[in-house]
Order: sequence, then C-alpha cells, then structure tokens
Amino acid sequence: MAEKSGSAQFAIENIGPDDRERLSVWARKLFFDWRGNASRPKLLFAVAAADVSSIVAAWPLSILLRDAPFVPSWTSFAATTLVALLTVGVLRQQWSYSVSSLRRFVPQVFKVLVSLAVVALGISGLAFLFDQKAVAPREVAAWMEVSAILLCVVRSVAACSIDRLTRAGLLVRRTVIVGGGKDADDLIRALKSDPTNHMQILGIFDDRQDERVSGSCADIARLGRFENLADFCRTAGVDLLIVTVPARAEERLMQILRKLFTLQVDIRVSALNSKLRFATRTLSFIGRVPMLAMMDKPLSDWDRVVKNVEDRVLGALLLLLAAPVMALVALAVRLDSKGPIFFRQKRYGFNNELIEVLKFRSMYVDQQDATGSKVVTRGDPRVTRVGRFIRRTSLDELPQLINVVKGQMSLVGPRPHATGSKAERDLFEDVVEGYFARHRVKPGVTGWAQINGWRGETDTREKLVRRVEHDLYYIDNWSVLFDLYIIALTPLSLATGKNAY
Repeated sequence: MAEKSGSAQFAIENIGPDDRERLSVWARKLFFDWRGNASRPKLLFAVAAADVSSIVAAWPLSILLRDAPFVPSWTSFAATTLVALLTVGVLRQQWSYSVSSLRRFVPQVFKVLVSLAVVALGISGLAFLFDQKAVAPREVAAWMEVSAILLCVVRSVAACSIDRLTRAGLLVRRTVIVGGGKDADDLIRALKSDPTNHMQILGIFDDRQDERVSGSCADIARLGRFENLADFCRTAGVDLLIVTVPARAEERLMQILRKLFTLQVDIRVSALNSKLRFATRTLSFIGRVPMLAMMDKPLSDWDRVVKNVEDRVLGALLLLLAAPVMALVALAVRLDSKGPIFFRQKRYGFNNELIEVLKFRSMYVDQQDATGSKVVTRGDPRVTRVGRFIRRTSLDELPQLINVVKGQMSLVGPRPHATGSKAERDLFEDVVEGYFARHRVKPGVTGWAQINGWRGETDTREKLVRRVEHDLYYIDNWSVLFDLYIIALTPLSLATGKNAY
C-alpha cells in the first residue's frame, strides 16, 4: 500500500504545467458557463451522477466488507442502478438538488438518511410481497449504510466546493436593482448586511433624473435607463432582477414588468419599505428582505439538468434511428437540383440569441430566403420537387437533431423563427406583444403549437397569435411527461397536418 501511495504521489507531483493547464481548461469547459462562472445545472448534474455512482459502488463494497464473495453480473448492475435512480428521485422530492440546499451539510445528511430509509423499506417490502429471498434484509441494510457514508462524502465535497466557488465570486446570483432613490439605497444596505445572500449586485437601472435619485446609491453603479435593461441582462447573464418601484405605482410597475417578462431571469418586487401588510405565504425572502415573487425562470436549475439530459440522450438516439432516412433524403436533394444538401439559416434561439439552424435544402439555390422574409405558400415556385415532399412531411427538419445534440436546440420547445419572419407585412415581434418571451427556453424541433395544428406558414396575425399562445402555455407548464406526450403525438400531427408547403 505504501508503495502504491508513493507512486500516486510521485505521479501527481510530476504533472507538468502544460498538463495542469489542460486539466484546468477541461474542468472549466465542463463545469463553467460562457461567462466564466460556475454552471449551477452542471454542478447539480455532477452531484446527482456522483450519487448514482456511489449507490451502485456501495453494493459490491458492502459485500466485500462482510468478507463475502462478490460475483458481478449485468442483473445486479441494472438492479443497483435502478435503486440508485429511485434514491435520486426521493432526494429530489426533498429539494436536495439545489445550490442553496447543498450549501448546508447537516440538513443534507438528514435528507440522505431519510431517503435511504425510504428506499430500503421499499426494497424490503417488495421482497416480502414477492417472496424474494435472493437478497437478505441484512444485506440491504449493509448496502444502505455504505451508501449513506458515500453520499455524505459527496455532499461534504459539494458543500466545500460550493463554498470555495462562492468566495471566489464564481457561484453567486448576478443581481440588478430596477429603480433608484431611497428604496434602492435601503434595499442594497439590507442585502449587503446579510452574508447568506450569495449575490453580486451589478448595478442599478433607473429612468428618473430628478433629486429623488441618489448619486451614489450605496456605492453601486448606475448602469443606465430601463430601455437598456433587456440587452444588459442578456449580455451580462443576469440571474435576478429586484424591482424597487413601490407597488402603489401600479402603472409604472406594469410598464417595467412588460419589458422584463421576456427575460430568462427571476423577478422580485421589494416589499422592504412597503406599508402594506402582506400574508406571509404571498412573500418570498432573500435573506431577511421580504419580496413579492412576480416571475421565476421557466426552468429551475434542476429542471434544466433534466431537460438537457432528455435532449442529449433522446436526441442522440433519434439521430441514430433517423440516420438511414436522412441519408436517403440527402441523396434525393443532391439528385434533384444543384447545390448543397443542407440549408443553414440564422434564427432566434434561447435568450433571443441567434443560432444557425440546419435543414435539408428544399429550394433552388438562387431563390433561397436566408432571412425568411417571404412566407412559403402552396405551389411556391422557389421550392423544388423533392422540397415539396420533405417540407410537407417535415423531413427537411431532421438535421435539427444535430442542433439538439450540440445543445443549441431542444427536442420540444417553441419553433425557432427566422430573423425576418413576417405576418401580414409586420415583423413577428411587432404583431404580438411579449413575442420574445417564447425565447426564455431553447427552441424545439417540435412543440405544443405544432401538434395542435399551428405548424407551417404564419402569414396572418391570428396564426401567429395562436402559435405564441401555445408556446407560452408550454413554457409555463413544462414537464418531462409533457415533452414525451408531444414527441409521441408529433408523427400523428405530421401525418394529418395540412399547413406545411
């Protein structure tokens, strides 16, 4: 053992600076986002993956600790993996997978013990009901004991890592204050006095130019007016907006909120100086500061983890299954007309950012519309013979599975629209107020609007309004089962739909 330990230490000490730099770059790509901050969904996924691995590994460890022979098999691996996933589900029900929860080690230990006890009782109950004697109760108990130790180790490492990242300013909630004056000064002072907030106040946005606006506003920079807020939130990766405009100024408050509802942020209205007495259940708290919750992000950190896993796993599987069909379509496109097989088009994606969406080319090369400013209609002369078929059957959309696997799109979500799309001569964002709110999640290959008959051209205002209504309903009611339901109904909607040309 001493020799092995010495060898390991020698190996660690002899890692060169280039290797360490590569390791650092790899770790940052894996666990950090495009801003250089620690990614909450990636960290939570890492903890969940470590939990599953720990429970699976605890089974052979518990057997070896009892000096019993361990014979590995695919059956035992599948069974332990299933139990591990069930345990993660129970932990999720106790809100164990959130950054704020993982900061507190002792409550996490309690959640681990409760979850493992529930799972152990469930296993024992099923074994008793089905008269299964392959696994004795003492073996299950030993397995759960080892699992508890390993899960507590995972949480200890997670708590320490989160604490270090927070101290380094890499795992904080990037916050903007909307509205200035005394209310903003008092709010910032209260937030700064509470060390448990774990937030970074980036600055203040306010339109007022009179004496009510504090010049320093508690040493926090004034970043601009309301008209600059949306662009700043998208480019700076803001997580939380706190509005200090008094609730009694209803018209002013609604004017601000209408601009903010399209953003991928949590929105709170400060009730710190309010003279109104709200019921406790209507308030949320940031530290000791009472807040009115106006809007949350469509997908929480854990929901984003689940959604990303769903997209990558199912997307890769569907891409593999669709590969033969895609090869045939590619051949047909190539033989039908000159030009590239794929058509690449800039469309609005998550957070209103532009992404390059892939499609099989369905138009003649010299008549393609990169901005989508002219709607494709029935009998459109720009569309090739093969193009008419693949557009009607939506086979031209299959390459977007590549966008899904790359993380640019989801399997299910609002369909991405081209930058110049119009309905009755007006740009989409000018037709529907709050149109960009549909970009608070990744765009999808299919969606709730599509399976309800709102696919194809959106040449009229009514069609666009109905599509946006369905998109916003999907965002507000997202769940894994909802996604699977939409995926299951998509082939039927393609077979019966008549709106794609």
